[in-house]
Amino acid sequence: MKLQNKVAFVTGASSGMGRAIATLFAAEGATVIAVARRLERLEQLAAENASAAGKIVPRAGDVSDEPGITALLNSAFDEFGKVDILVNNAGIMDEMMPAGECSDELWARVLQVNLTAPFVLTRTWLNRQIDLGGGKIVNIASIGGLFGSRAGAAYTASKHGVVGLTKNVAFMYAEKGVRANAIAPGGVDTEIASGIKNPSQFGVSRAMAGLNLNPRSGKAEEIANVALFLASDDSSFVNGIVLTADSGWSAY
Repeated sequence: MKLQNKVAFVTGASSGMGRAIATLFAAEGATVIAVARRLERLEQLAAENASAAGKIVPRAGDVSDEPGITALLNSAFDEFGKVDILVNNAGIMDEMMPAGECSDELWARVLQVNLTAPFVLTRTWLNRQIDLGGGKIVNIASIGGLFGSRAGAAYTASKHGVVGLTKNVAFMYAEKGVRANAIAPGGVDTEIASGIKNPSQFGVSRAMAGLNLNPRSGKAEEIANVALFLASDDSSFVNGIVLTADSGWSAY
């Protein structure tokens, strides 16, 4: 088992990639604090994985609530004595809004969830975990954080920010035992697209212009396997990278 006796804190764990990551980490021996707004789904996840080598601990939390999510991470440290692995997975889409159509409200909401929350959790985690010998941060970015038009302006900016945050933390804290890496998934079959209610038709037409070049959509479990690699000692010499997982979509 690659994560035996490790403690992991995973946001957005009630569905999609977060759910798959929590499940795999528990199977590999970790105690996983699974965080999401929908507690009932987390409790179902914990029950489904009751026989895993590790365990899943459900915790209701909203990453857009800075005091609340910070308190939740601190409570994990208080309860378990450490948090070896921080996985910033929770994220939302932006209705494919181009800059000319993006409202202040939409911009602020997307940046809050996708970028500010990972920063706040990273800051809290660093100030608790460094004295315990460091650990691993795995941020879920996107190929939208590497290229200019895979989504709207807010999502694109937020994921570029996640990439920059990851690289900054990786180098700044490398000598203190911290490794920070990001995953840039391509199209993955998750629930995130269900949050798109009133998309910009212009934004969709531009963002989807290269969709026919995508070899295939990924599965959440495939991203979880990448997260396990980055969270385990298999990647002990890997720090500050953005690992693209998109079946070659961006290789064209």
